Amino acid sequence: MDQSQLIECAKEARELSYSPYSHFAVGAALLCNDGSVYVGANIENSSFPLCMCAERNAVYNAMMDGKTSDDFAALAVIADTDGPCSPCGACRQVLSELFPQNAPIYMANLRGDVKETTAKELLPFAFTGEDL
Repeated sequence: MDQSQLIECAKEARELSYSPYSHFAVGAALLCNDGSVYVGANIENSSFPLCMCAERNAVYNAMMDGKTSDDFAALAVIADTDGPCSPCGACRQVLSELFPQNAPIYMANLRGDVKETTAKELLPFAFTGEDL
């Protein structure tokens, strides 16, 4: 399968989008080494915000107090999880833009497990303003 054929598969998948609110239909096609193709389309829900995570609340709260990424030194995230609590994808994206790339992020749980990482490690190929 060549590039144009794969793009066509994604275009067809886009027709299956359920986007009655944004009217922003997106399709995707994933070609595997064995030649199989997996397609996907965006599916919306009427509950737009769903939630706001602790990490984002902390960062946004600091920013509302006049702080910038130049002010941020570290971040800790904790939850009652089996392993260290890892930021969700939305938080990773926000951290990739609003948190220093190499500042420590401590992922922890109530059992005392801790894993140190960085925004760059959490989302190495982040979508940035340069992509717009």
